[in-house]
Amino acid sequence: MATPHGYSPPPSGFGGRRPTATALYGPHLDGDAMPALYEELRRNHGPVAPVAVAPGIEAWLVLGHRELLRLSRDEQDFSHDPRRWSLLREGRVPPDSPILPFVGWRPALLFADGQQHRRMRAAVSDALAGINGHELRRGVRSAADELITSFAERKADLVLQYARSLPLQVITGLLGLDERAGGRLVHAISGLVATTVDSGRASRRINAILLALIDEKRSRPGDDITSALLHHPARLTDEEVLHNLVVMFVAGHQTTVNWIATTLRVLLCDPAFRSSLTGGHLTVDDALDLVLWRYPPTQNFPARYATRDLRFGGQSIRAGDMLILGLAAANADPAVLPPGGPVTGNRSHLAFGAGPHTCPAQDPARLITRTAVDTVRHRLPDLELAVEESELAWVSSPWSKGLAALPVRFTDPQLHRAPEPGAPARTTRPGHPTAPQTGEAR
Repeated sequence: MATPHGYSPPPSGFGGRRPTATALYGPHLDGDAMPALYEELRRNHGPVAPVAVAPGIEAWLVLGHRELLRLSRDEQDFSHDPRRWSLLREGRVPPDSPILPFVGWRPALLFADGQQHRRMRAAVSDALAGINGHELRRGVRSAADELITSFAERKADLVLQYARSLPLQVITGLLGLDERAGGRLVHAISGLVATTVDSGRASRRINAILLALIDEKRSRPGDDITSALLHHPARLTDEEVLHNLVVMFVAGHQTTVNWIATTLRVLLCDPAFRSSLTGGHLTVDDALDLVLWRYPPTQNFPARYATRDLRFGGQSIRAGDMLILGLAAANADPAVLPPGGPVTGNRSHLAFGAGPHTCPAQDPARLITRTAVDTVRHRLPDLELAVEESELAWVSSPWSKGLAALPVRFTDPQLHRAPEPGAPARTTRPGHPTAPQTGEAR
């Protein structure tokens, strides 16, 4: 039985009683509450803590930096394949469990080990490597300019009207979706990530949208990621393309939304940092890295499954147990965090994971986020919060850390500056193999 803050002593061996699991779900956990919970778990249990990710669904949350590195790198003891999950094999996960669409097995790189993972990752990495960085930057800037120009009455919600809309236009364009289908996909993805009873229906809507896209690109390929996956030498099946697109969109869209919004919040709420940025002592990339350290867009990431009984982080882990990657908690691990926090230029955070499953899209994600933040800074130099910082609310989610809203006001005379000449209205994926490389596709 999960309790909000319950604890009992850890078992002395594999036959001992499992510690009481702390609920890692529910409306009481938002972006503000999560850091304190991680530290309480760390005090009570050490680097690996028992949690429940949904009613009746227990797992281990890996809080320690060193432990998370091992979890990410060791495919012999920790598999990515949820078909090893003991609760699922034993029929103890209800078919309508809100967690199932999020962690259920798919034929995608996120759920594969070894050679199968390498085959699919090669296709995904090569597809991402074909993105032309210069074209992507121009497209993001053009889309950002259009959104900023649409702000009315010199006020806006930078989450709803900017951070959510911009990645939608960019990522759906990269996949080859038109704007209408992209909007439907984002709505369905939101239902999946929320991990509610509607998650199953959201998953089915996602599949329908992407299958239609795959049918179109199979017969009429274009300069987009979907076409690149379909025609890659790795010979992905349509089903594999479908589920790798789902993984890419789920991992890419909401993460980028949160990264943009939280970086803008830091610049609005930290006058010293904003002054250093304006004065040239710090860069936008420094702000992006600060967010990745302190407020990583993905708080927790599922999952790994123990392949055998073992002691790990002071806990007795059973074969088939689920382990959650506590990315935010590991970043804050006092055993590795320098005194006073990370120094400028330090990118040893775990916001993108580690090991063979490190996010392959972190370079284009950084380019999109940097351009989005830079465009706001230059178009709206007198931007300020329209509410007190204490009034800002976070979305309740065990997985991601994102603002629910970021209301701002401005009197910027540059508001109606025209977009850069020649910039495309929408972002598409140029099909040039000589384009700048991204992620691990080098």
